[in-house]
Amino acid sequence: MKGIRSECLGEGVFGGAFTFPLMVVKRAALEHNVATMAAFTRDHGMLFAPHAKTHMSPEIARMQLDAGAWGLTVATPSQAMTVRGFGVSRIMVANQVVDPAGLSWAAAELDADPSFEFVSFVDSRAGVDLLAGHAGTRPFQVLVEMGHHGGRAGCRKLDDLLDLAAYVRATDGVELAGVAGYEGALKTADEVRKYLAILQNAVEYLRAPMLSVGGSQWFDVIGRELVTAQTAIVLRAGAYVTHDDGYYRERTPFNRVEGSLEPAFEIWAHVLSTPEPDLAIIGMGKRDAPYDEGLPVPRRPDLTVVKMQDQHTVVQGALKVGELVAFGISHPCTAFDKWRVLPLVDDDYTVVGTVNTHF
Repeated sequence: MKGIRSECLGEGVFGGAFTFPLMVVKRAALEHNVATMAAFTRDHGMLFAPHAKTHMSPEIARMQLDAGAWGLTVATPSQAMTVRGFGVSRIMVANQVVDPAGLSWAAAELDADPSFEFVSFVDSRAGVDLLAGHAGTRPFQVLVEMGHHGGRAGCRKLDDLLDLAAYVRATDGVELAGVAGYEGALKTADEVRKYLAILQNAVEYLRAPMLSVGGSQWFDVIGRELVTAQTAIVLRAGAYVTHDDGYYRERTPFNRVEGSLEPAFEIWAHVLSTPEPDLAIIGMGKRDAPYDEGLPVPRRPDLTVVKMQDQHTVVQGALKVGELVAFGISHPCTAFDKWRVLPLVDDDYTVVGTVNTHF
């Protein structure tokens, strides 16, 4: 459990009951972020299916659903199986599903539980055929995905998307539920607006009941641009839930519109060595904190992270051997998966619960 014992509930993080490095989740920030995004989507007339790939935690999933989430989003069939085990009754796989075992599982779940809803993406006739070939008595609900140049999956031309939608409607075992897209890789608001206009055209032409878009960088543009009475807009943002001190701090839409998110992650580690003046070796590394979208951010302004290794972080600044140092992180999605159990702490670092992850 990486330094956490079950009997530590009610203990202070710094009272001797925990080993380090230790990543904690701040309860107040977590609750604030969940409530903030629930209010934003509600106020903008959108449904919310937060991306559970970020956390894969039953505790956070329950918080999001209790706050009014329409369902949860995942990226893979195995994640869908895990989230289904959390008791989630509406799951969107924001991806192409071609895995035979995953499709067989989904078909069996749909047949066994009439209340279960399962939606996935398609961007090719071959993908439609794979879904149809594994369907049970209930057809698979699919969203035809519109991509963009340089992006990941999705049809590159609107005509191709419309042709694919017609193919879905003519194929037994699948049913057209709407249109999907992902704007998170686009660089400017103008690019996002142009892309959303294409999605809107597709929805209007198909008279689709649902349009799903995702990401934690442009939901303010989505909230302004996608206005429709006939189509349900389903947002899939995920990283918002713990926010961060780096990548998303710089890119959150709440830098442009009213509202705020708060960093909920903090990692503490000891100084192991000070081998040179103003140079310290910290006892945490790539196994403990994310580094793919920026290095950890020291809570002290006089410290600078120079580099990370597997089990060490090199910091410039005046520190003493044995001293505990706090860091924020950059990119929550690759922070959660490094820890199976995270202590949930209140403002004075008393442990008030745990966040369990299932990666």
